[in-house]
Amino acid sequence: MTTPEVSPSTPAAPSESTFSIDVEHFDSPDAQRLRAAQRLEIDRAYGGDTEPGEKPTAESIAVFFVARDEAGTPLGCGGLRVVDDGITEIKRMYVRPESRGSGVSAALLRRLEEAALDLGSPALVLETGTEQKRAIGFYEREGFSRIANFGPYVGAPLSICYSKVL
Repeated sequence: MTTPEVSPSTPAAPSESTFSIDVEHFDSPDAQRLRAAQRLEIDRAYGGDTEPGEKPTAESIAVFFVARDEAGTPLGCGGLRVVDDGITEIKRMYVRPESRGSGVSAALLRRLEEAALDLGSPALVLETGTEQKRAIGFYEREGFSRIANFGPYVGAPLSICYSKVL
């Protein structure tokens, strides 16, 4: 899959910058660093790892993307895991704090939606945590609807699940 260069709607810097979003291996060095940064933020918010269910792996992720600025600096990432009935679950969606508000998150989400359609998925689902207020607001603004917790998140008091029909 190739992805065209995307210009953020709100530049991160005074001059307009551009970024690209490309398929990357889940275990590439940049993907690992981005996921580790996400893990630190989440662990700090909850006092440790509270993620229910099986952790995503290179084998369980159908496609993974990394967003980079013009200099090649990784800005964010996100992937898809196929769950029941071909529905895809967003996993490890993350944008570095200094890149938030620049359009990277929305562009990554669009790319994940396109990839889900390419995989034949009828819908996207995701889980986020009760303390991740920015993520909750973002997904709701992007057209996701709250659903009952599914799969490993059933009964998980710190989990909130969402879905979007494609």
